[in-house]
Amino acid sequence: MSRIPIRTLVLGLGTFAVGTDAYVVAGFLPAMARSLEVSESTAGQSATVFAVAYAVLSPVLATFTARVPRRALLTAALAVLALANLGSALAPNYPVLMVTRVLAAAGAAAFTPNAGAVAAAMAAPQQRARALAVVVGGLTVATALGVPLGNLADRALSWRAALGLVAALCAVCAAGVLAVLPGLPGSPSVPLRARLDALRHPGVVAVLPLTLLGIMASYGLYAYAVPLLHELGATPASEMWLLFLYGVGAFVTNLVAGRAADRYGPVRVLAVGYTALTLTLGAFTLAAGTGPHVLPAAALLMAAWGASTWFQTPAQQLRLITAAPQETAVVVGLNGSVLYLGIALGTALGGLLLPVGAPVALGVSAVLAAGCLLYLAATRRVGERAPESPVSQRVRE
Repeated sequence: MSRIPIRTLVLGLGTFAVGTDAYVVAGFLPAMARSLEVSESTAGQSATVFAVAYAVLSPVLATFTARVPRRALLTAALAVLALANLGSALAPNYPVLMVTRVLAAAGAAAFTPNAGAVAAAMAAPQQRARALAVVVGGLTVATALGVPLGNLADRALSWRAALGLVAALCAVCAAGVLAVLPGLPGSPSVPLRARLDALRHPGVVAVLPLTLLGIMASYGLYAYAVPLLHELGATPASEMWLLFLYGVGAFVTNLVAGRAADRYGPVRVLAVGYTALTLTLGAFTLAAGTGPHVLPAAALLMAAWGASTWFQTPAQQLRLITAAPQETAVVVGLNGSVLYLGIALGTALGGLLLPVGAPVALGVSAVLAAGCLLYLAATRRVGERAPESPVSQRVRE
């Protein structure tokens, strides 16, 4: 950590605020559903609305804010997040909550891809995956700390107080970004049509579907983590620690995956990760369907679920940057949009399948994870970086 520039760490803190905003609902979904007088499946669709809005707004905001200096843009995005979470905390009913989630998605869509692009631009070429891992690591730390702390705040205070604390966190992060990030200029405005033209790049078209499928398989059910934990015999007292274990697995694997992608290549990392995800979701399906409902088994499954979910983003971003190196900001933004589209589709699918039964929902996710392995095998040559020769390495040094 001592080798990571402070400005990269601050960007990671910003994505921690964004991730807490996006994921914290999972920690208090049942309480929010009761308060707003809707079902848990309906309340979970607030995550779907957030994700759809993010996916749609990300390329649009990238077009209209291209010329805005990066520090001002990132600070303003976090300020919007703070206001949106305050609105969610005060929402008198479900429709108002949904409107504030769209506003929050706008702030997240303006911050996350630009934070990743700025971190990659400030890092040396051989350290880009690690810089991206730090920024994405903010999201995974949010699952490790933000979600269980949201669960704790809900039980100690209320879900509204938990969202109020998220609003305060976003405001603090905005001040931090304003204080330490250098005055980086914006970039030339790229028309929305030109941004979408990146989808014509064969390498980009080949890589992005794996982001969609992988997130649908791995993250689609996370909004319903607490109901799933109840299927494994978890009690309200153990919910926070089980959510924390998910986040620990996610955070550690994200950092390891970034370093491994730099050293061994992203395709190998993805192959190992999707294999682990398929096995984990398969075991989760069996445990939910047949038991026994033993707390240590639930703890192991949650840690493995987090670890086998969050390995993929740094590797996928590195594949896209390698496939289209002249369009780094565009492809990172597109990957973020597709990632959130995967969350939206996965959460919507989970909301439909969960009333049928947790084993069915988990089993479908396991099948999707196996599909990721097949798709990766078919596109393994895309975005795989060629080994650097000793001569070119000495020249660069």
